[in-house]
Amino acid sequence: MQQPARWLLTLLVAVLLAGMAGAQDQSYPKVEIFGGYSYLHVGDINAPDNNIGTGWGSNVTYNFRKGIGIGADFGGHYSDTSDIGTILFGPKFTYEAGKVRPFASALFGLARVSPTGLGTSNTFGLALGGGIDVKLHPIVSWRVIEADWLRAAPEFLGVSETINAARIRSGLNFTLGGGPPPAPPTASCSVQPNAVFAGEGVRATVTPGGFNPKHTVEIAWTATGNAKVEGKETANVDTKGLNPGAYTLTANVSDPKNKKATASCKASFTVKERPKNPPQASCSANPTTVQSGTPSTVTCACSSPDNSADYPVSVSFTNWSSSGGKVAGSGDSATLDTAGASAGPITVTATCTDSRGLTSNGTANVNVENPPPPPQASKLNECTYVNKAKPARVDNACKAALDDYALRLQREADSKGVIVGNKTAKEKGKDLAGQRAANVKDYMTKEKGIDPARLETRSGGADANTTEQWIVPAGATFNQAGTMVTSEKATPDKPKKKAAKKAAAPKKQ
Repeated sequence: MQQPARWLLTLLVAVLLAGMAGAQDQSYPKVEIFGGYSYLHVGDINAPDNNIGTGWGSNVTYNFRKGIGIGADFGGHYSDTSDIGTILFGPKFTYEAGKVRPFASALFGLARVSPTGLGTSNTFGLALGGGIDVKLHPIVSWRVIEADWLRAAPEFLGVSETINAARIRSGLNFTLGGGPPPAPPTASCSVQPNAVFAGEGVRATVTPGGFNPKHTVEIAWTATGNAKVEGKETANVDTKGLNPGAYTLTANVSDPKNKKATASCKASFTVKERPKNPPQASCSANPTTVQSGTPSTVTCACSSPDNSADYPVSVSFTNWSSSGGKVAGSGDSATLDTAGASAGPITVTATCTDSRGLTSNGTANVNVENPPPPPQASKLNECTYVNKAKPARVDNACKAALDDYALRLQREADSKGVIVGNKTAKEKGKDLAGQRAANVKDYMTKEKGIDPARLETRSGGADANTTEQWIVPAGATFNQAGTMVTSEKATPDKPKKKAAKKAAAPKKQ
């Protein structure tokens, strides 16, 4: 027990001397060396004293990137009844939070268990846990506590034992190496925009780098010429009254708590000669396509690219003209009258004039079309009536045609339907044609849900045992010659007298 302690003390002194000799600012330590006291409490081994107790522990970790490293862990614990030593390896994860550095590790390797009188068993060992380091010096930290769960399964005299132990450590952790010293403070300047006219604003920005983030830096701006700069990280430049030319801004950044931490940067902008551009005009028509005789409204917009708050340039529209039809308007809007205009495009032109006398034209095209022919009524289909007993009956074949008729009316909600009933010269019944049309309308309204107001029944003059189903689009009229409106009601058809008598006669036995 004395020999390991003496070795550990020698190691700690050597590490401390080496660390103090090579200490430097680091982004994160490359190597960590821990040494200290360790206490072990065994939970499941068959021994009279579960507290192995006093021991030592050490760990060497190489961090190949910030917060992630690989470590070699060594430990020894001694008592009157048993000695336990470990040599473990595994990853270590550290969170850098200023002076406090929490960590976690998963270690695997060799566990050497030597109970008194039973010899020695070398077996697989596992330690999972973590702890907290507190920085005392750039290279020295106090490991306040490290708590691990240690597991091993030694075998003695052919019998396997299980060790589930709690290991508590505390000691010193030395952090060495790391990256090169941090780069000196820097400053980067930019302006937006970098070319303006006199009176327009310029925004300057400085971005400090490498300064102590815990300190508030001071920023001072200077400018050549008579330019005025106000602000800190972002500053506004007043260019009113500046002559055309180049101007340079300089930002000086300093840390009031560290006189050596200073940086500066420059950025330039140019005040341009003010141009004299003509106004820019654009026009649009609504609608762009019309039928002859339908008007179109033309609206124009105009602005001067040289207009600004300190250099105002006003504009106005004059001289409206068109290549066809008649145009009349005032201000930025006009109406094109296409009455009598031929089919084809018409160009409307408006002249925009600015307050300096400069002009430009804006145009819009309106396409004139001849009006389409008026809508016409059309026959969709017809039904044929072949049932002599019920000559006005709507049979299944007719219903199939009427289903198509109803679907067409449902799709064309603004259309109407006209049903024309016909009868042959041989068929009896003066109102048969009207009754056929009425029965069709009855089926359409009751079975297909068509609004009765959209259906008109007529009797026709055709020599046929049919009904004709017509579609009348919105705006069209039904003017089939030889038809007349009928107001017949849908009623069950009565069979002919002979057929009725025959049906009523009793059957012969």
